Amino acid sequence: MAAPEVHHLFHNPIADHSFSSDKNTLAVARENAVELYQRTGNKFSLKDELKGHDKTVTGVDIAPNSGRIVTCSQDRNAYVWERTPTGWKPTLVLLRINRAATCVRWSPSEQKFAVGSGARVIAVCYFEEENDWWISKHLKKPIRSTITSLAWHPNSVLLAAGSTDSHARVFSSYIKGVDERPEPTAWGERLPFNTVCGEFLNDTAGWVHGVSFSPSGNVLAFVSHDSSVTVVYPSAPEQPPRAMLNISTRLLPFTSLIWNGENEIIAAGHDCEAYRLRGDENGWQLVGSMEHKKGPGAISAREESALNMFRQMDLRGQTQDDTQLNTVHQNTISIIRVYEESGGVVRKYSSKDSTAA
Repeated sequence: MAAPEVHHLFHNPIADHSFSSDKNTLAVARENAVELYQRTGNKFSLKDELKGHDKTVTGVDIAPNSGRIVTCSQDRNAYVWERTPTGWKPTLVLLRINRAATCVRWSPSEQKFAVGSGARVIAVCYFEEENDWWISKHLKKPIRSTITSLAWHPNSVLLAAGSTDSHARVFSSYIKGVDERPEPTAWGERLPFNTVCGEFLNDTAGWVHGVSFSPSGNVLAFVSHDSSVTVVYPSAPEQPPRAMLNISTRLLPFTSLIWNGENEIIAAGHDCEAYRLRGDENGWQLVGSMEHKKGPGAISAREESALNMFRQMDLRGQTQDDTQLNTVHQNTISIIRVYEESGGVVRKYSSKDSTAA
């Protein structure tokens, strides 16, 4: 991949970000608002601001085709923003949740979107033509804690969710009159709303931070707080998966991941850089950093080098005042998203830490 572009926007935390399909508009969740940046040459400059939420905005997503923007917040609300000749018009969504919204994503069909929450529910939202408003249906059972991440299957019916109850789950979000009846898959054939098509527990009961379907939708991967990546290959509806592989690492925990084709995963998190994993249902392994093209042995070498550095500092009674990391990001990477892809192969991806994208 090409050398990274770094855009330092401001000194406040960024909760989420999303690019428009033409890559000229960047939406950034900052405190109680969403800022829209326009690309001019190699720089992004502030063009507009979406204000309507009373508390911190936790999620933002731009629909690639329609250009509509959906936002959610700790104020338990979501808005759909549409461009008009006079500016951006917000429409309140009836989420019916009693805890903060945590994340939001449009389905590939753009007919609905899903909002995760701390209320142990996922609100699947769709537009009701008859009453001219956005309403929601709730995915509830068997969720037992806060939803941390969401990912849509290519068919716009299956929805994966990660949770702080240490589970990754695949649900059916089929809504009659909104969705086309999906083709049968290994995840299920008859898919009424709230059907649990898969439920997977992290090996050490760590929080699940990120989930993602492969480009075909036939494989699910999730990252957890025990620094592992789990890859699930379903076999048939209501049957155990034909393979469920847990890849343990000696890195800090990952927080987000994307697929690069069917046999490669890019994951990033508290190590402030993205890593590549490769494999298939026979086995997966950590290949190395996306930044330095390291081999598998380089990671342990780096750990040994760090240990030796601290040992020498202890012997000499010296401390080293070095606050600059040898990585592009200087803080935990909380989200990575596909920026440019072709046929499921990622050409570019975007990542953000608390202050830069």
